[in-house]
Amino acid sequence: MSNDMMNNLDQYRPTKTVWFWSCVGVAALTMAVGFTAGGWVTGGTAAQQIETSSQNAVAKLAANICAKQFLAAPDAKYQVTQLKEVDSWKQDSFIEEGGWVTFANMEDPVNGAAELCAEKVLAGNPPLVDSNV
Repeated sequence: MSNDMMNNLDQYRPTKTVWFWSCVGVAALTMAVGFTAGGWVTGGTAAQQIETSSQNAVAKLAANICAKQFLAAPDAKYQVTQLKEVDSWKQDSFIEEGGWVTFANMEDPVNGAAELCAEKVLAGNPPLVDSNV
């Protein structure tokens, strides 16, 4: 570049309007990149993700308890046979109706736990639970 261009660039003083719109543009670009590629979420989305995550955790815990109790029952072999005979889309209802995912002082079964429990029971691998607990 020529010296005249360099001097002109050194002497350039942006107006307040240019500064304002530059800041607005940078803020908008930062937010666009943050929300699309940066993994940012709104407060409502974060709350929804927390709620979903906690419900899934409760369902997994209830399913582990359900499978352990189901397989430890005196008539477990008979119950497993009955569960296998039920259509796959009705197995969660079989578990719910048996009361395996409705715990003490609860009126309704734990949401999502019955299907997970049926999968664990039919897989034949009960959850490992420390007997010292």
